[in-house]
Amino acid sequence: MDVFLMIRRKKTTIFTDAKDNTTVLELKKIIEGILKIAPANQQLYSKDNVIMSDNKFLSDYGMTSAVAKAQCPALVALALRQEGGQFEPLEMTPYSLPPDLPDVMKSQEANGKEQTP
Repeated sequence: MDVFLMIRRKKTTIFTDAKDNTTVLELKKIIEGILKIAPANQQLYSKDNVIMSDNKFLSDYGMTSAVAKAQCPALVALALRQEGGQFEPLEMTPYSLPPDLPDVMKSQEANGKEQTP
């Protein structure tokens, strides 16, 4: 079954899908096709900031079709190897928040119904 993934690193977000029996190494090869960075220079982390092992399956990390759906993809964090040979610290820039609703729209938002006095 298809597993939908959101791969994040700093300000970069990649959406992709794979099978739940895809290995982490195969996922790294998918990322290599997009970012042109060799799998050996990538380090992937699961939702609990656990480093993912190349020979394990995505399902071993709880990424199954029941959990990682298109509407709510599973998060995978990505760190790259720096010139000194060490991997960079894990960093995902948070998304910006939408601005507050204007007061005119707030009254309409209350349960989607018009309020009677």
